Amino acid sequence: MPGLTPRIVVGREQDVEPSPMPDTDGRWATTRLLDPSDLAFDMHVNIVTFQPGASIPFMETHEMEHGLYVLQGKGVYRLNQDWVEVEAGDYMSLRAFCPQACYAGGDEPFRYLLYKDVNRQVML
Repeated sequence: MPGLTPRIVVGREQDVEPSPMPDTDGRWATTRLLDPSDLAFDMHVNIVTFQPGASIPFMETHEMEHGLYVLQGKGVYRLNQDWVEVEAGDYMSLRAFCPQACYAGGDEPFRYLLYKDVNRQVML
């Protein structure tokens, strides 16, 4: 977007209040490390946290690509028709419109760093 220059952002996860997903009793929350309303950025960088046993209880899909790097814990991620076990240190790259869901396994939170492209619509 012409005229929008992103600023340098340096921060700490601990200084950002997580946003709980609706109807999850706070068991699924997203820490937004970049202001999602700032159109100067063409990406979201978030930390997604699921408490043990929490899940994305439905199949979802997005028009944007995703990159996920597992920071902590273990989970099972549904990608297309396959359920894949993932744990700290694993990386996933999801194409646009990839059906997905997940479940946090183990006895500690399942957390991943999420990158997804946004604000890239072409001006007609």
